[in-house]
Amino acid sequence: MTKNNKQPIDKPVPYSKRWSALFLLCTAQFIVIMDTSIIGVALPAIKADLGYSQSSLQWIFNAYVILFGGFLLLGGRLSDLFGARKVFMWGFVILSVASLLAGVAWSEAALNTGRALQGLGSALIAPAALTLVLSKFTDPKELNKALGFWGAAAAAGGSAGVFLGGAITEWLSWHWIFLINIPVGLIVLAYSKNLLFAGVTRKGKVDVAGAILATAALVIMVYAIVSGEGAGWKSLQTIGLLALSLVLLFVFFVVQKQKREPLVPMSIFKVPNLSGGNLVMALMAAGWIPLWFFLNLYLQQTLNYSAFNSGLALLPMTIAIMVLMVGVTGKLVAKFGFKANLIAGLIALTGSLLLFSTIPPDGTFLINVLPASLLGALGMSLAYIPGTIASMSGAKPEEMGLASGLVNTSYQVGSALGLAIVVAISAAKTNAFKAMGATDIVALNAGFQTAFFSAAVVCAIAAIIAAFSIKTLRQ
Repeated sequence: MTKNNKQPIDKPVPYSKRWSALFLLCTAQFIVIMDTSIIGVALPAIKADLGYSQSSLQWIFNAYVILFGGFLLLGGRLSDLFGARKVFMWGFVILSVASLLAGVAWSEAALNTGRALQGLGSALIAPAALTLVLSKFTDPKELNKALGFWGAAAAAGGSAGVFLGGAITEWLSWHWIFLINIPVGLIVLAYSKNLLFAGVTRKGKVDVAGAILATAALVIMVYAIVSGEGAGWKSLQTIGLLALSLVLLFVFFVVQKQKREPLVPMSIFKVPNLSGGNLVMALMAAGWIPLWFFLNLYLQQTLNYSAFNSGLALLPMTIAIMVLMVGVTGKLVAKFGFKANLIAGLIALTGSLLLFSTIPPDGTFLINVLPASLLGALGMSLAYIPGTIASMSGAKPEEMGLASGLVNTSYQVGSALGLAIVVAISAAKTNAFKAMGATDIVALNAGFQTAFFSAAVVCAIAAIIAAFSIKTLRQ
């Protein structure tokens, strides 16, 4: 080993294994993102088998993202304290066991529990994996290349999830979209000790109470919105649950201010662009996730596509995102800056959702789905990476980890709340049309149109906030 490759004593494996380690870590990133997207085309099959209602289907998605988003910051903190490799491996143990539970699920409660535990495992994996990537590449050129692969793994996970979800559901059963994680998890665990550094451990306390308060507030808020249509928006249940969630959030912020080692130091919000960037990322997710969720349902429930054909129909959109994010977005940001690309992406995403809001019950793929989905892919590709950069652009080096965790958390929280609200609006529209005597297909499609329009409004608001709150900072 040359002097240039000399390793710190806490790195027990040869430095030459960094690219093999990167492949392992990119596999982890691939799985975490795939678990978000793979369930989309399987939703109708799961609904038929387990008896979900149209509105409760979202819990298959929300159970994952709520725990994922709620515990991301805690996962990063645990990684700092106990070593990234240990937390990474424990995350995969939890993910594998949770995938087994989800795969053999016999009821709504069993599947939702499995999905929630999958989210918890992913919340440990994601920050630990990124820490491990950054620890292995000290050369800036190699680091940029490694992060390029890291981003490509995320995009590939989204694409593969859509396609694999359709193929597996069509040819095997929806159970296998979860069971597929088990052999992958075992392989990752088998190679982790050989390829990954143990990492540095530090003294400090874990703010478990903060993580529990924040996650409980989010779960209660989402449940209040999901059940609001049935219980009544002015009912004691709905108002009481929303009030309780706000009280828990207030207690969370009070506790954070008083703790010596809080989960989220309040001083971080003084960082330029961080508050505005996180709000924009939350709203972006609140628009994007309903697009993906309702487009899956439109293809299968209105156009009667099979699960496999639905996956194929969404493949151009997801491949376009992967190609654009890896090969184009970085160049555009270098030329025009993150703010211009962020706003342009949000406008394109708004346009895509407005096109989808006009879809007819007898629509076609080439006219009503493909153009709007490709415009949405362009919008997401232009907005996501610049939004992340904007949120972290003012952070100091020692604040980067926390800033990164906040961005991921904002995105996941926006996903859960946005989907819950849009599903509630869509269900209300569908029920109103049924009350007027419309057929089931017409009523369902009216709900889909309203969902897309509502998401378009959210993305338009995000573009306006980005225009006024995001500043281009001088280096």
